[in-house]
Amino acid sequence: MRLGIIPPIVNRNPRFSPPEWELDAEIDDLASVIQAAEGLGYEFCCFPNHVAIPAEGEDRRGAIYWDPAATMGYIAARTNSIRLATYCIVLGYYHPLQIAKTYGTLDRISAGRLILGVGVGSLEPEFRLLGRPFDDRGARGDDALRALHAALGTRVPSYHGEFYDFDGFVIDPHAVQKHVPIWVGGRTARSLRRALELGDGWAPFGLTLDKLTPIIDAQREGIGARGAGFDLVLAPEPPLDPVGRPEEATEVAMNYTAAGATKLNLRFHHNSLNHYVEQLEAMASCATEALGSEGSNAGRG
Repeated sequence: MRLGIIPPIVNRNPRFSPPEWELDAEIDDLASVIQAAEGLGYEFCCFPNHVAIPAEGEDRRGAIYWDPAATMGYIAARTNSIRLATYCIVLGYYHPLQIAKTYGTLDRISAGRLILGVGVGSLEPEFRLLGRPFDDRGARGDDALRALHAALGTRVPSYHGEFYDFDGFVIDPHAVQKHVPIWVGGRTARSLRRALELGDGWAPFGLTLDKLTPIIDAQREGIGARGAGFDLVLAPEPPLDPVGRPEEATEVAMNYTAAGATKLNLRFHHNSLNHYVEQLEAMASCATEALGSEGSNAGRG
C-alpha cells in the first residue's frame, strides 16, 4: 500500500467544506505541504484539471482548479522524489501530442516522476466551450489513450487510429520514463474496464467504498490477470481526520486495503497549513498501524 494526497489549495470542492485559509494561500504554501508529504514518505500528489467551470454550477462543483502543468512544474523544482500525478486530464480537451509534449517536458524536468491521470470527462458545457465533441468522447478517449502509449517517451512518434493520426513530427523534449504510468479516472464500471484495457491503474473519484466495492468485485478476474503492474488508486470519502479520529483513519486504511486498493489518494480535514501537516504525520502513523511496517511507505521517508 502506498499513500498519496490530493493537496489543498489547488482545488476547492464545496462537498468537502474547504477552509478559508486556502483562499489566501500561495504557491509557497502548496510547496510546503508537498515537501512535508515527501519527507514523510508519501509517494505521490495529485492535481486536477478543468479549464473553465460554468458559473451556475460553481456551488456544486467548485471553480478553483489550478492549471496542473504550471503548478506541477513549480512543485517539481521544489521536490526531489514525490511523484506528480494529473487527476485527471480530460482527454477530449487536448490532442494527444499536446499532452505528450507538455507532460513529457514535465517528466523530463522532474527526472521521471510523472504519473498521467486521464479521463474522458463529463462536463458537457466545458466541451462545448472549447469546441470539442462530446457525444463520442468515450471512443475518442480510447483512441487518445492508444495514441499516448505510442507517443510518450518517443521523439518521432507514429500512430494511425480512428480519431488521431500522426507520423513524421518531432516531440522534443519528451518523457524520459520508458513507460509513463497512466491512471484512468472515472466514476463508472466502464472507466475501470477502460483502465484494465488501456491503462496502468484505475483512479476513481466521488465514490464511497460501498459504491466502489461492487464495481471492483465485478472485475476481480481482470484485475488479477493484470497482476502487480495494475494499481487501484482509491480516494476515501469523506476526508479523513487522523489527528482527531486516528482509530477511524486506521480502519479506513484497512477497509480500503481489503477492497483491493494498492494506493490511497487522500484528502484531510484541516483548518490551517500547520494542521494539514499534522494530519499528514498522523496518517503516516495510522497507515503503519493498519498495514504494518511493510504495508505503507509513508512514515519512512
